[in-house]
Amino acid sequence: IHVPSLVHHGIEGKPLHLSVETHFLLDEAEIQGTWSHTSPGGVRVTLVTFNKDSTITDMTYRERLVFEVPDVSLTIKRLRAEDEGEYHLNLNMEFHNKTGLVTKEERIVRVTVDVPVSVPVVARSPPHAVVEDQANVTWSCAVERGTRVTFQWLRDGAPLGHSDRFRFSEDNSTLVISPVRKEDRGSYRCVASNAVSYGRHSKAAELTVYYGPYNLEVNSVQGLRTGEVFTINPGELVFFECQADSNPPNSYAWIAKSHNATQVITEGPRLEVRSYKLAQAEEYLCRAFNNVTKKQDEAQFTLVVASLGTGKEKHVQEDKSMSFLTAIIVCSLFIIGCMLLFLIRRTCHPKRGLYLLVTDRPLTEHKRPHRSGHEDATEDFGIYEFVSIPGKMESAQASCRSLARLESAPDMHTTIYDVIRHVPEMQSHSL
Repeated sequence: IHVPSLVHHGIEGKPLHLSVETHFLLDEAEIQGTWSHTSPGGVRVTLVTFNKDSTITDMTYRERLVFEVPDVSLTIKRLRAEDEGEYHLNLNMEFHNKTGLVTKEERIVRVTVDVPVSVPVVARSPPHAVVEDQANVTWSCAVERGTRVTFQWLRDGAPLGHSDRFRFSEDNSTLVISPVRKEDRGSYRCVASNAVSYGRHSKAAELTVYYGPYNLEVNSVQGLRTGEVFTINPGELVFFECQADSNPPNSYAWIAKSHNATQVITEGPRLEVRSYKLAQAEEYLCRAFNNVTKKQDEAQFTLVVASLGTGKEKHVQEDKSMSFLTAIIVCSLFIIGCMLLFLIRRTCHPKRGLYLLVTDRPLTEHKRPHRSGHEDATEDFGIYEFVSIPGKMESAQASCRSLARLESAPDMHTTIYDVIRHVPEMQSHSL
């Protein structure tokens, strides 16, 4: 015996089918059984008694129940609230191949009967706008129809989380916000649901909160600002804006401070200052006041008249000069690096070879006395030959040692200076 569902959520006025599946052929056994109902109060009533050939239904339920063998499922035509409770199926089965052996089976199915939820309605107390930190707000949600209803609260479409200032009733139908703050403003909805109804949303209800002023600041699109100091050019007309977050909007007053005295110069969020009327640096103050919350805030600043344009141009020129100087330094370092690399390569890899004078002259000419001066430039003329020194030279010092060895070799001059020194005089026409 298999019961697909042991719990049924029925709708009042609708039919309900309590399905039972038998995993054997009914012709192979003798069956006796009963369906009975136990109310939530504990009263048990036998609804149907049956076997394979006959069915006996309680007379008080005869028009409301459907039961037909060999199917042992039970159908309630039209649910009533009193139909809620537990339904017991008891079976006695004797299989033909096991004569004398009776198998007993019992299944219990729990049934709830609910009324679908109607659209919830939201109410608020007090119904008017409230002042932050001074008032409490009570929200309530109710439905005309529905059983075992659960409630949920949304603000601006998002579920309300837990807070020290929020208090919910046991079923969440009531919400108390104490005290109200600025962040509590927004659109509130209530969602009602039960086992047979998907969440039903109420209409939106707005909560207006009076608050502020917050985040007061003074701004201007002209001049140069450094902290609380504004610098403007001489002869310039400057406008200042005073703004703060507040509901309802603030009232603003502009105050000039000089010699420990204050004077209200204008009202409203905008201030106009003509710089040529300022003899020296002056201090100003913007005061914002909320007429409902009775709160106020102030922002103070100093106004200085100076040649701001020249300062800006100088600053730009200095930036350009610094950029040009940086470019020159980078290029210079690159050139110096290349030169150092070239010198290192020349030092570590000296040329291997000699230029030798190979002009064929008599030996007697080579043995003429040496003259220290360059009396005749024609003596430098001759035929020279580059002679490569075999072997790898590791350094300039090794190259010098090789040249020293070559001086002892016969008929080979090791330096250009030696070659020139032993060249005899030659007539100019010999060229």
